[in-house]
Amino acid sequence: MIKALFFDIDGTLVSFDSHTIPQSTINALARAKSRGLEIYIATGRPRAIIDNIGQIEQYVDGYITANGAFCFIGEQEISCSPIAPEDVKAVLRAADRDNFSCMVVGENDFTMYNPTEKAEYIFKDLLNVADMGEKTPLENVLRQRIIQLTPIVDADGEQRLLASLGAVESGRWHPAFADFTAPGVSKAKGLAEIAAARGFAIEETMAFGDGGNDIPIIKAAGIGVAMGNANTELKAVADHITDTIDNSGIEKALVHFRII
Repeated sequence: MIKALFFDIDGTLVSFDSHTIPQSTINALARAKSRGLEIYIATGRPRAIIDNIGQIEQYVDGYITANGAFCFIGEQEISCSPIAPEDVKAVLRAADRDNFSCMVVGENDFTMYNPTEKAEYIFKDLLNVADMGEKTPLENVLRQRIIQLTPIVDADGEQRLLASLGAVESGRWHPAFADFTAPGVSKAKGLAEIAAARGFAIEETMAFGDGGNDIPIIKAAGIGVAMGNANTELKAVADHITDTIDNSGIEKALVHFRII
């Protein structure tokens, strides 16, 4: 029996077209919650820029953020996996040398290092992020545990960066940037940590996603569901492929598996 549902945000809960959560999804989550299921977010976004799920926040029990680098339930920290300081410094040096932007994410705050028009277009226009941390000094963020670095580089630039670093892993859910985290970090790791904290089995979980950074959690969950708009790599490892986000994909999957 499924006891907990885990949802990616962008392209799964929130439409890239409307930047909102479809009403069918809101209704489906309300019904799932009324049946006693726990609901969790599993996103590449850090906590500070989860600003687009106000329509369903009242149903959310906890969060896997920054691709699993920082997980919490209410005010209880479940896990935090920071990047080594020397790797943080190396990425910032590369940003200066190669002139790319990089979002630097601490456990509480974030900032966009070396901001460019391209970074602003990606985050503000495409992802509808209101605040890129422009007013937060880098030194304030660097006093915190750094849980994620998001260099605005293509796939070739990502590989060049990785080759120069000591111990980071990369996930890519958008062609314009990559998310760097500490080794071993993934949404699947967050799933396991939250399941252990709450006392339910992995087999009793169901996860939804659409991008490359969702592959680990889709493979790990008891039931892994790919959205109809998901990439081909994710669809290949999913237990079930539902309809697109804008065509009631989440509701249809929950009905298919008799969750609601």
